[in-house]
Formats: sequence, C-alpha cells, structure tokens
Amino acid sequence: MLKKVITSAGAPKAIGPYSVAVKAGGLIFTAGQLGINPDSGEFVGTEIEDQTRQALVNLSKVLESAGSSLEDVVKTTVFLKNMGDFSRMNEVYAKFFPVDPPARSAVEAAALPKDGLVEIEAVAYQAV
Repeated sequence: MLKKVITSAGAPKAIGPYSVAVKAGGLIFTAGQLGINPDSGEFVGTEIEDQTRQALVNLSKVLESAGSSLEDVVKTTVFLKNMGDFSRMNEVYAKFFPVDPPARSAVEAAALPKDGLVEIEAVAYQAV
C-alpha cells in the first residue's frame, strides 16, 4: 500500500512537522483542523459556532484536495476546549453532515493548538 501526502491550497498550512492529510490505500486521514481563516492565519471568531464552521470548511477543502468530500467521511474526532460547548458545536456540525453522519468521538482537551476552541479530524474514503 502506498502512502501519499496531501496538500491543500484552500486550508491553513500545517503549523508543525505534519501533513494536513495522508492517503493510504483508499482511505484519507486528516490532521485536525482548527477554525482558522487560511488567508489570515487567524481564528474566524471567538465563539464555538464560528470556529466549528470554519474548521469544517477547512476539513472540506483538505478532503477535496485528496479527491474526497465530507459525504465520504466515515469517522470524525472532535476535540473541544470546553465540553460545555458540545451542544453549540453539535448544532453547526449537524448542518455539515445532514444525512447519514459519520461515526464520531468528542473529547474535551486541556488545550488545543493556538488556544483554539475546537479541532476536528476525519477519516474518509476516496470514492472510485
């Protein structure tokens, strides 16, 4: 099985020694996406809804660069700075996965990169 590193012009660049996504076989594994505007490098807002929306837009762009989409996501992991934001994050998340949502884990993290409120990673397949 070959491993291919994915880059994405439409999503924020990696802020460390990692790839934004890696394709292995027919699966795409993404790095966690924050609610950062890819042009400015800054968070889109201070509310969980704004950062969740942007994180999912960024995730979508990464998947598109890999030849996939949010519809092809089979598993996500959501990292929250504060589990008290779960229901507000969930309202936004549901709009991105309105039909047959992927499996998901959600955990509270002591801290997220750049002091973000939410980070979302995914595993997707590449449709043939």
